[in-house]
Amino acid sequence: MGASGWDYYVPYQEDLDAALQQLRREVFEAGDYYWVNGGDWRPEEEREPRPGSLEELWADELVQEAGTHSILDIFRVVGPDDIPDYNTVEPVTAEEARELLGTDKLTRAHIKDFDVFPRSRWIGRCAVLHDDQGNPREIHFWGHSGD
Repeated sequence: MGASGWDYYVPYQEDLDAALQQLRREVFEAGDYYWVNGGDWRPEEEREPRPGSLEELWADELVQEAGTHSILDIFRVVGPDDIPDYNTVEPVTAEEARELLGTDKLTRAHIKDFDVFPRSRWIGRCAVLHDDQGNPREIHFWGHSGD
């Protein structure tokens, strides 16, 4: 199948990991992800119902291999001293934003240029987006995951 790109916008909150966890719950509850065991490629009688929890979802070996092609493939936000690894999201730092886009107050208008930020499959990115007055307004999560 290959990896899928995804992106989400959530209201700003200071705790980026709390925002990620809330987003993951919402995406899971909405069923807005690829469910490998219920895929159209399987005969109707072999399709399984979606799992009842994130823990049940990730206990499935096929999900561990193929992912969900969504934010559900990302488990936590890394801190400033952490090295990004699979299933993590790395925040864009103020220094990185200044160096690559010339400002540390990113807005939705900058998103078209976000391809300048280094990224890898199965490692997401996030950025705090600001309003016209420079106040934090929302968080943008984006990345590629799934196989």
